[in-house]
Amino acid sequence: MLTHIFIRNFAIIDELDLDLKNGMTTLTGETGAGKSILLDALGLILGDRADSNNVKHGCDKADISASFDITALPELQHWLTENDLDDDLSECIIRRVVSKDGRSKAYINGSTASLQQIRQAGEMLIDIHGQHEHQSLMRRDIQRRLLDDFASHNELLGQVREAYQVWFETENKLTELQSKSKDRNERVALLKYQVEELELLEPQENEYDALVTEHNQLANIDKHTATCADISDTLYDSENSLYSVISQKLKAVAALNSAHPDLLAATELLTDAQTQISEAARLAKNYLDNLDNDPQKLNEIELRLNKIHEQARKHHIEPDQLYATFSQLSEELEQLSNADESLLTLNAERDRLKQNYLKLAKELSTNRLKAAKKLGAEISNAMQTLNMSGGVFNIHISQHEPLKCSAEGYDSIDFLVSANPGQPEKLLAKVASGGELARISLAIQMITANQTHIPTLIFDEVDSGVGGATAEIVGQHLRTIGKQCQVLCVTHLPQVAAQAHHHLLVNKTSTATSTHTTIKILDDTDKQQEIARMLGGVDITRQTLDHAQQMIENAAANG
Repeated sequence: MLTHIFIRNFAIIDELDLDLKNGMTTLTGETGAGKSILLDALGLILGDRADSNNVKHGCDKADISASFDITALPELQHWLTENDLDDDLSECIIRRVVSKDGRSKAYINGSTASLQQIRQAGEMLIDIHGQHEHQSLMRRDIQRRLLDDFASHNELLGQVREAYQVWFETENKLTELQSKSKDRNERVALLKYQVEELELLEPQENEYDALVTEHNQLANIDKHTATCADISDTLYDSENSLYSVISQKLKAVAALNSAHPDLLAATELLTDAQTQISEAARLAKNYLDNLDNDPQKLNEIELRLNKIHEQARKHHIEPDQLYATFSQLSEELEQLSNADESLLTLNAERDRLKQNYLKLAKELSTNRLKAAKKLGAEISNAMQTLNMSGGVFNIHISQHEPLKCSAEGYDSIDFLVSANPGQPEKLLAKVASGGELARISLAIQMITANQTHIPTLIFDEVDSGVGGATAEIVGQHLRTIGKQCQVLCVTHLPQVAAQAHHHLLVNKTSTATSTHTTIKILDDTDKQQEIARMLGGVDITRQTLDHAQQMIENAAANG
């Protein structure tokens, strides 16, 4: 609900810092005092277009902010999180700053926001009745939601949404597969050619690297032979080999006193070196003996590598990627070859899911028809108590062929109204009179108050054109709705004002050079005085005060 509003330099308001409470709150004041200014300010919070007239004369900018308690609004909390505007999920603060050139900036929880974003947030926070700009009841999705909530078939609605989602996903898969199948024949022909060509080559995993290694060995066999022979000769075979030299040195050391520790260590090191040299020479000889000088094999490897390079160029890949490409092409060919069978299976599944959805949607439509008849009758009865004698409210549910299926079913739902006897029914959005629209909206809220998802309802002169007992009934209805959610009501009628849980007085003062509007929260005594003024005009008598007090007490006695 709306907990606080701050206004500075807006229209003819210097500064307003106002706390608001739950229940029904009325705004009253003399004609022209500026009661609509507060609604205009809230309109900016809800995303109305700003202009330079919003800024108080002589000031650089107007600043408006509104704070809302959103602890009971999970839908808004989710929206704030999705839009990275969730500074505090217990409170939402919307701010609008308008400069004197008409440009404006918007903020949600301190972060810059677009007009679209504050409109989206505002639609979940406030509903203004009597002003078309924010009349959510004009929207078909809100009308459908009201009807569904009244019908209390949330479980069935959830089943319809789930059935639609599964059907929709399967339909998309089928469409994608059918789209691919249009070019399938050409693709299959190409794949068959490519796969058959690669099957003749029979590429193996890691084959290319192994062939390159073996090719290098065979291509350089003469160099390897010479190198290994030189190693063997230098280490062991020649007369002056390292092995021979170390043998001579070992004999020389032995001729000395080898018992000395240093000479003993030297002897061990030379012996180890001799052993290592002998082993290295043996390995070189073994490698030399195993070298396969096979020109034919070298030729075969070169032919194989040439074929691998040729195929790699055709597929625009590196030679070592040929095996993986062969596997991928083979798998794709198999999938496309089985596409007809997949299409048949998926098509049958799509048809089954569609029939399941239509069955549930039909049940939902039947429930809606029953609920629409009952809700229409109850709202029509409520209209009779609001000085709309003979007015009729109907909810028309229709389906068009082909069915326009959605997650909410396939029904087209319209709220229709005949405000006066003999007049044809019109769409609720086409009701011409603002007063009639406000009272019809009030009648709808009277019946669906328990189902509303919007915490703050504002009724702008909902009592226009009524008086006496009808005005009192309007006030009673507003007070009743105020028990379910927060209600703000602009009124000129004492019968309505007396029903309020809280009372705000709008007052305008003027001097030779300036005009100012203030809003005051009235205590019990001040409220009695204001109701008396509304009843009796300029001269307030004791009888008028007593009448005002009686009206206030009667309202309180009714809850």
